[in-house]
Amino acid sequence: MKRILLLISFLLLCTFLFSQQALNIVVVGAHPDDCDLDAGGTAIKYVRAGHKVLFISLTNGDAGHHEKGGGILGKIRRAEAREAGRRFGVEYLVLDNHDGELMPTLENRLELIRLIRKWNADIVIGPRPNDYHPDHRNTAILLQDAAFMVIVPNVASDVPALKKNPVFLYAEDRFQKPYPFQPDIAVDITDVYDQKIYSVAAHKSQFFEWLPWLNGQLDELPGSEDARIKWLAQQRKQSISDEVRETLIKWYGPEKGRSAVIAEAFEICEYGRRPSEEEIKRLFPMLK
Repeated sequence: MKRILLLISFLLLCTFLFSQQALNIVVVGAHPDDCDLDAGGTAIKYVRAGHKVLFISLTNGDAGHHEKGGGILGKIRRAEAREAGRRFGVEYLVLDNHDGELMPTLENRLELIRLIRKWNADIVIGPRPNDYHPDHRNTAILLQDAAFMVIVPNVASDVPALKKNPVFLYAEDRFQKPYPFQPDIAVDITDVYDQKIYSVAAHKSQFFEWLPWLNGQLDELPGSEDARIKWLAQQRKQSISDEVRETLIKWYGPEKGRSAVIAEAFEICEYGRRPSEEEIKRLFPMLK
């Protein structure tokens, strides 16, 4: 009898561990800090639940500043990305393409395919191709071009093809043409927003130098680090659109969906796998 009980306990443990199998998430951005803004809160929730997240910046960010540039700025931004990755709890990879010069070349496509395969991705998140910045648009094209090829064995054949196509997702944006963002999934990140902003603040050259200068806000910056992080939290806080609110209610139910203050939303890219609602719940275990 004792052996039978031990066997049942072992089987129950195996069932639990199998059901909790770690997910592998890849977030792709054009610049160091893009992944952080697009999906940082969602990444924190994955990491806290024991899943693995990789942030990839396709450029080294060596043009994004009003006073510094080139190799010096690229080195600064790599160091900032490493610190942001530490704060988020993710692996942060910065590729050595020049900021402002990213093109959807075959070489870049193959590199992205290899990285997605090596991470054995279940989900890949990136920007839509509708954007003001050419690097963002070309990142989206590279992502779309990789979406099917990651399962084709004879493409980038030095890295084994994935046996199952990941779910490819677009991060939310506010661009309206040729069509506005359509939220299929929305994650309530209200409870991790402070950690997201603290992690984003690791990109000091961007959020406390370059972007305030670009927006004419340098004279608004507080002096202390704590005050600057609070200032950044207010600057980056976005209202939830009606469409995203409806999506929150769909996944969380009326009470939780209406109480969310800050959210990250995602649109399913048709070029990857089209998940069912049950699969979305498995891939986004925080939707409850």
